Amino acid sequence: MKYLRFLFAPLLLTCSLILALSAHPAYAGPNPVVVMDTSMGRIMVMLSPKDAPKTVANFLKYVNAGFYDNTIFHRVINNGRGDQSMAVVQGGGYTFPINRKRPLLPPIPNEAATGLMNVKGTIAMARADAPDSATCEFFFNVRDNPNFDYRQTASATGANSYSQNISAGYCAFGKVIRGMDVVEKISEVKTARASRMEDVPVSPVFIKKAYVAR
Repeated sequence: MKYLRFLFAPLLLTCSLILALSAHPAYAGPNPVVVMDTSMGRIMVMLSPKDAPKTVANFLKYVNAGFYDNTIFHRVINNGRGDQSMAVVQGGGYTFPINRKRPLLPPIPNEAATGLMNVKGTIAMARADAPDSATCEFFFNVRDNPNFDYRQTASATGANSYSQNISAGYCAFGKVIRGMDVVEKISEVKTARASRMEDVPVSPVFIKKAYVAR
């Protein structure tokens, strides 16, 4: 029996490791890196599946489908300081001049509560007013944009009752590891109104190809 115990112990340990890995398949291996070859230079983004697994999985499906190839950065905002200020470079949903691409997949849940903070250099999902409406469009945070972060606060309203205020936020799911200078150059281009959209680059900036680094 003593020998059997020694034989079974390594086997049990191996089975435990296999079960642990299969329970978290998204976390196995290194974080995926996506390369965007743009008309102004190359941007490399490391994604964070541990923080935003559904968002990363959705983004990779669009990348692997070639959805972002030959699209444009259709929105560039860099509006100074103040409570409502922001600095973003947005893309992923339009071709030149301003032709919207139909998303391939349904909207995804908003993972801003567990995602990264919207600090300079992160990539985040763009969405409509509804929190769970993100599909294919994304944006780069050109500087810290705390107004985009998930927030939950509660305040006393009297008679032992509280009101709860939730800001759903925008899910940041990766960060630029090379080419932040390219993002900053794009953020400085001249913009104007085009069709019904504002803040559109006057000279188009293209994503020529987006792919997963091997």
